[in-house]
Amino acid sequence: MKQQCGSPAVSGAAIEMTEAAMHAHRPAPAGISAHAHEHHGIPAGGHDAHAGHRAGHAGHDKHAGHDPEVFRRKFWLSLAMTVPIVLTSPMVMDWFGYSLEFAGIAWVGPVLGTAVFFHGGWPFLAGAVSEVRDRAPGMMLLIAMAITVAYVASLATSVGWFGLDFWWELAALVTIMLLGHWQEMKAIGQAQGALAALAALLPDEAERVTADTVETVPVTALTVGDVVLVRSGGRVPADGHIVEGAAEVDESMITGESRPASRRTGDRVIAGTVATDSAIRVEVDAVGDDTALAGIGRLVAQAQASSGRAQALADRFAAWLFYIATGTGLATFVTWWALGDLDQAVVRTVTVLVIACPHALGLAIPLVIALSTALAARAGILVKDRLALERMRTVDAVLFDKTGTLTKGAHTVTASAVAAGYGDDEVLRIAAAVEADSEHPLARALVAVARDRGLAAVAIGFRSLTGRGVQATVDGTTYAVGGPALLRELGATVPDELAGPTGAWSRRGAAVLHLIRLNGPAVVGAFALEDEIRPEARQAIEQLRRRGVRKIVMITGDARPVAEAVAAELGFRPGEDEIFADVLPADKDRIVTRLRDRGLTVAMVGDGVNDAPALARADVGIAIGAGTDVAIESAGVVLAASDPRAVTGVISLSKASYRKMIQNLSWAAGYNVLAIPLAAGVLAWAGVTLSPAVGAVLMSASTIVVALNAQLLRRVHLSPDEQ
Repeated sequence: MKQQCGSPAVSGAAIEMTEAAMHAHRPAPAGISAHAHEHHGIPAGGHDAHAGHRAGHAGHDKHAGHDPEVFRRKFWLSLAMTVPIVLTSPMVMDWFGYSLEFAGIAWVGPVLGTAVFFHGGWPFLAGAVSEVRDRAPGMMLLIAMAITVAYVASLATSVGWFGLDFWWELAALVTIMLLGHWQEMKAIGQAQGALAALAALLPDEAERVTADTVETVPVTALTVGDVVLVRSGGRVPADGHIVEGAAEVDESMITGESRPASRRTGDRVIAGTVATDSAIRVEVDAVGDDTALAGIGRLVAQAQASSGRAQALADRFAAWLFYIATGTGLATFVTWWALGDLDQAVVRTVTVLVIACPHALGLAIPLVIALSTALAARAGILVKDRLALERMRTVDAVLFDKTGTLTKGAHTVTASAVAAGYGDDEVLRIAAAVEADSEHPLARALVAVARDRGLAAVAIGFRSLTGRGVQATVDGTTYAVGGPALLRELGATVPDELAGPTGAWSRRGAAVLHLIRLNGPAVVGAFALEDEIRPEARQAIEQLRRRGVRKIVMITGDARPVAEAVAAELGFRPGEDEIFADVLPADKDRIVTRLRDRGLTVAMVGDGVNDAPALARADVGIAIGAGTDVAIESAGVVLAASDPRAVTGVISLSKASYRKMIQNLSWAAGYNVLAIPLAAGVLAWAGVTLSPAVGAVLMSASTIVVALNAQLLRRVHLSPDEQ
């Protein structure tokens, strides 16, 4: 059974995280120091500071270090200063037919406008410098150019050089851009440290066995050759081999195998795995970079580092617009100057450069992002990487990890058979009573089914037969419950009426438990226990096919018979869909790469540590929210509920939001295509010019259209039942 590694399912409260928390790097888990991270092969601080940033912000590096909380504070302060600037603007007062007169009114614009320019506009000015340095002009440089031109022109007007009232336009421009970037930063979020989550799988301390005692030491103090005690239910602190004892070890977070593995003296155990039913002593073979867990961490980091650096659409539009505005402004100035009108040359050039600033363009993408992520959150979909959401519309292959995604990651009784003279309920009642005191996952499954059916019995004399099963006395008769190893030990034979069903169960990969009456001994019943398929999984696959997904792929650490049985029940199409079984963590990563090399755009859906490299490597990584921290941190999209049907909702949202982005960008760019030539005065010969005031009105109208169009996203239905 896959463990959740102490991390709760993503709740609604977690989804509605504050913008500051959403953007901030996650701190190291409690009790794990920077030194501890280094010891486990994970950089101090829990993650590669660049790898996480590369994954979360591919193609948007100009926002590096931007905190949504900073933009939020700057926006509200700038808005508070913008309101009096607008109200006291002669142009605005003339439009609305009112007048204000008080001492110092002429200084409201210059003083507050200067404050808005330097305080609110500073992120854009700094971003422009970075874009110039990187020779990659974009949104930041375009905004900085417009607000700088507006500021200089307004200063010149205040000292009587020109008649341009741009203070209110400057303030409104900075405030709107701050709002857009605040929403963008809040929506983008940031990967919260996949490698720190890996470190969290390791215990903080270990019990080291010395010559005469057991001492508690930090995991960082362990060295190769030390012997550690791992108690029942405890995590293995380092890779090693068992030197004393035997236990069923839950390795699902490393191998993906849903069934606990029996490990005894001489067998290897992996750091982070759990001894479920008995204490063992382990000699440490590997620490730090040599552990399997650190190896998975390196795979995650490599996959994140190899993420593409596709540039956001808005940035590309802004780059084009920068060159167009700069070229048009220069041509405008030269043309009007050549015509002998220097004043018009200055006015027209300033108007072109200010109007070119992307009010609507700056909001076209952020508004769609903010709305789409809010809609997704209400539907239980946490969008962590906007580029992942954009790519989801092009996905033609969805790769599901089986355990915990298509299945529940927990065994249940799927069939039973009884010997002559016994009934189904009687056999289940006795077996559950015998297993009542066991902590083994298969035992818990038997007990749960009996409880659901209202079957109860009292057992005495419980005894654990490590690695073989359990025994106890029920109604005066001693019984044992176990698998093939217990049958061999007791010399019990399976009667003919049970041999057929149990053989079929084994062939399809089910775990088979026998109820054995020790007086004989005689096998009186048998049970098939399998990882329970999620009831909504088949519907999820059908919905994906209706959305145009060409190929469904299942990947699992389980044996092929188990995988094929699950695939058949889910309706996989032979020859079209694919199954990968007996897969190790590194293989999952390679399989994603292989699928992508075949020209497929791959979405990977998983929930375990072993899924993390594949989630990071895929075009879109989707983590089931009830899974481990590592899977969640490595994915671009997280499903809060463990419902695979939500994947279809992500596709619907991706297609709808992309349409809105294109519509908004087209509108915003179209406005500039028309407004810039008019501002330059190309139709001045016909008496048609665009004054700064009219340009400002059109710019505001364009912004409103973009905002209203983005609101239409609310009509998209994301509920799994509506797909």
